[in-house]
This record gives sequence, C-alpha cells and structure tokens, in this order.
Amino acid sequence: MIFRRSQVIIVLVFIVVLNAVGAAGYRWIEGWSWDDALYMTVITTTAVGFHEVHPLTSAGRTWTTFVLGGGLIGLGMWFALVTAAMVRMDLGNNEKRKTMKRLKRIRDHVIVCGVGRMGLQIVHELNHAGQEFVVVERDEEAAESLQRASPQVLILEDDATKDRALVEAGVERAKGLVTCLSEDADNLYVCLTAQHLNPELTVIARAEGKPAIDKMYRAGATHVVSPNVTGAIWVASVLVRPSVAALLNVTAPRHNVSRRIDHATVGAQCALAGKTLDEARIPDVTGLVVIAIRKDGRGHDEVDFNPDKSTELGVGDDVIVLGENEQVRKLRAYLS
Repeated sequence: MIFRRSQVIIVLVFIVVLNAVGAAGYRWIEGWSWDDALYMTVITTTAVGFHEVHPLTSAGRTWTTFVLGGGLIGLGMWFALVTAAMVRMDLGNNEKRKTMKRLKRIRDHVIVCGVGRMGLQIVHELNHAGQEFVVVERDEEAAESLQRASPQVLILEDDATKDRALVEAGVERAKGLVTCLSEDADNLYVCLTAQHLNPELTVIARAEGKPAIDKMYRAGATHVVSPNVTGAIWVASVLVRPSVAALLNVTAPRHNVSRRIDHATVGAQCALAGKTLDEARIPDVTGLVVIAIRKDGRGHDEVDFNPDKSTELGVGDDVIVLGENEQVRKLRAYLS
C-alpha cells in the first residue's frame, strides 16, 4: 500500500470538515440554502473559478477568503500525500529489487513468518545468535517498524500463506521455518505449504490450544509451541518447583543475562571427532558445563543427558552446554 492509511484519513477528515464548516458559514452569513452554501464552498475550496452563486456581502467575501485559504491547504496536503506516495513507491521498488537479490544468494537460513510479539522475540534471538534469517510479514506498518529498528534484517513484505512468498523467501534452500502468525488456520497452511516445498525443512509452529497442536503436527510441523500452554506450565512450576524455576529463569535468554543453555556442533574437520569427552576437556578449555550430547545433530529426540566422560564425540554431534555467550563462541571455534 503506497498510501498510508492514517495520512489519507487525516486529509479526508480535513476536507470534509472544511466543506461542512464552509457551508455552515455561508448559510449563517448570507442566509443561503444548504445546496447553494455547499456548492459555493466546493467551488471555492477546489479553486475552480466559477462565478459566485449569489452576490456576496462584505462579510461573505471575508469568509470566502478563509474558505479559499483552507481549500488551498487541503489541496497542498493532497498533493504532498500523492508525491510522498510516489517517492515511497519508487524507493520501495528499489528496496524490493535489493531484497530479491539478497534472497537469491541466501541459504541455510531460517524463515520467520509474522513479527508479532512472539515473532519479534524470535528475530531478536536469531540476530543475537548470528543466524541468517528472512522475515515474511504482510502488514506494511509492522514490516517498516522492524526495518527501522533493525535495518540489517532481511524482510519480505508478503503473505506467508501464499506459496509464492515462501518460494521467494528461499524455503527450498532454508534449514528452518518458524510460523507465528496470529491465526491457527494460517499457521496450519504455512506448515502444509512449507513441508510440500521442502520435506527436509525443520518447521516450528505456534498454536493456541491442544486441538490446534495436534493438527500442526499432522500438517508436518517438527515442533509446536503454544504460548498459553507454555505460560501455564511456567507459572505452575514457579509455584510448586521454585528452585527449578529459578534455575530456568537464570538460563533463560534475557537482554541483561549472558548465561544460557546453548549448543555447538562437532565439525567435519574437527580434530576432536572420535575422541572422548575426557580427552576433549571442554570444561577446562572453555569453562562450560556439558549438559548433554545429541548424537548426529539430526534433530531427533534421543539426547544423552549428563554424558559419561568416556562418551565419544562424532562428526555432527551437538554438544549442549551451559555458560556465557563468549564461552559458547569459543566452544564453536574449538569444535569447528
């Protein structure tokens, strides 16, 4: 949308009020009928130059001067609105071309569909982790607001429920997709479309309730998150397991806390592949606490918690750790 709705409304309200006040003024000053008063107001505000409806008194001419001035202001506002829209359209086309060029080059990225409250937090976390991602958002104001706050973010202003939008976002080359649209039906459709376009894609979907969660899984979602269910579990945990909740709160991602649970993957060229945890000496080298190991890093749920020191590291294994962000970066370099 090249015209901003709020600006259009302001201009229209100004014009309507100007004509209404102008007509009322002519009726009160000159005693004309409403038809004549409104007609005189319209030809005055639009500056078309027609003759006066009736001869004007001195007060009527003064009123006409004010009405004409208001009309010129209204025309100026309208022309400014049109000019701004044309400039915005031209800039938007240039940005669209730049975005499409970047989208053609990106791969192994994450697609975030929708930037509501949940989507914005996801964007923040992906940005913090240095993960490449693309945002698909159909609301112009939301997309522009995010772009102003984070100019480096790659945003595709389109409807994520459309196949075309996901294809342009590079779904066939992506490694993951998060759909957190406001409607469950839209998230369900995105899951179906994404799995059809890229069966190997990891899809995380938002759902509002238990019935929707089951449907998301049937539609091909790898993981489903329900803010209502998760929030309820968290509140209950704080009440009945306060110590556990306190630990989770410390490791939860927050802007003022750098300690968190994270992971690093054993790279194909890593010299530690084939060695045991004891030989790798991860805590000594990085200062991290090794919590678990997920073999192969393929996304399945078999996780070895509190692994024994004799556990052997293999290429593609995910080492899950607790520690500071800088320590995690050191581990990733160590295992690369």
